[in-house]
Amino acid sequence: MSQHHAAIHWQRSPHPTDGSTYSRNHVAELNGQQAVNVSAGVDYKGDPACADPEQLLLGALASCHMLTFLAIAEFQGYCVERYEDQATGYLEKVEGVGMSLTRIELSPRVSFGGDKQPDAAVLARLHAGAHKNCFIAHSITAKVTVVPAA
Repeated sequence: MSQHHAAIHWQRSPHPTDGSTYSRNHVAELNGQQAVNVSAGVDYKGDPACADPEQLLLGALASCHMLTFLAIAEFQGYCVERYEDQATGYLEKVEGVGMSLTRIELSPRVSFGGDKQPDAAVLARLHAGAHKNCFIAHSITAKVTVVPAA
């Protein structure tokens, strides 16, 4: 077992464009003293220059999938040279629940080096194994699909 920590810091200040409400901007502190400027999504009076919680969740899932994929690929003798992903999350209204990230699509694009190159079936198995073993994917209720980019 391991523990992971994050801290958020918010203090009331006026909303920059709507004087009837407060600013949603805050800072998330992560390990290594990284500070991430966070706000609500733009549709919820957030600052478009900041990350929003939904983007952070997408980033966490995409990162977890990638790190698991890299470990499995290396274990199976593949040399990944480059990995990119454009994750998309769908925030939708769920009856009886409210708004929820109901679906997340990962679109990884992977380049391999060396003599051992995976075919489409092997690549699909590598992604399936990464999804099956991704800690973040196990931790959320949104349906997660992986659709590698061409």
